[in-house]
Amino acid sequence: MAPCLSVVIPVFNEKATIEKSLAAVLSQPMVQEVVIVDDCSTDGTVEILERICAEDPRLHLIRHKVNQGKGAAVSTGFQNVAGLYTIIQDADLEYDPREYGRLLQPLVDGDADVVLGSRFIGGSSHRVLYFWHSVGNKLLTLLSNMATNLNLTDMECCYKVFKTDLLKRFRIEEPRFGIEPEIVAKVSRLGVRIYEVAVSYRGRTYEEGKKITWKDGVRALICIAKYRFG
Repeated sequence: MAPCLSVVIPVFNEKATIEKSLAAVLSQPMVQEVVIVDDCSTDGTVEILERICAEDPRLHLIRHKVNQGKGAAVSTGFQNVAGLYTIIQDADLEYDPREYGRLLQPLVDGDADVVLGSRFIGGSSHRVLYFWHSVGNKLLTLLSNMATNLNLTDMECCYKVFKTDLLKRFRIEEPRFGIEPEIVAKVSRLGVRIYEVAVSYRGRTYEEGKKITWKDGVRALICIAKYRFG
């Protein structure tokens, strides 16, 4: 697959994984550019990013002077992409860039306008972690589906791939993890073709750096209601 994909990576204090993550992303032949948005990291991540970005012209580093949250970083990234397609990639190695080809296929074939990853369909592997997280995820997906009339299995999945021109048709408002239900709600109203593709998942524990909390789950509930109509 020829280079056609812009990868947006929001980053905040990912010193332990960022170099390995970028190497995995850049090794994929369809990657045209990587837009890294550092959300005011304080752990030495920036120094690593500046060194790596100087070595590969496909890497573009944007820095927030104040920490604003994942949603704000993704929004900044969306405003600076040039590829035919755009994907969101976390910097923590929970999701595998080797699956880009599978995610892109419905778009390249002309069947889809948006492709969402799912950790809960197909035979892809996933790390066994928190029971109540899985319950909360399924509940949020159910409520999101009720609000959007979609039949998704994993609304909260990070992997979301778009035809880049679609990004001009909606604006991200949520600064943190509320972007997942917000994006799904706004895309659902565009009347575009949405596909789901199975992806693997290597989740982290909180000791390993996981950042999402129960407060983000509460915010997701609010976002499902907030963005149902507007």
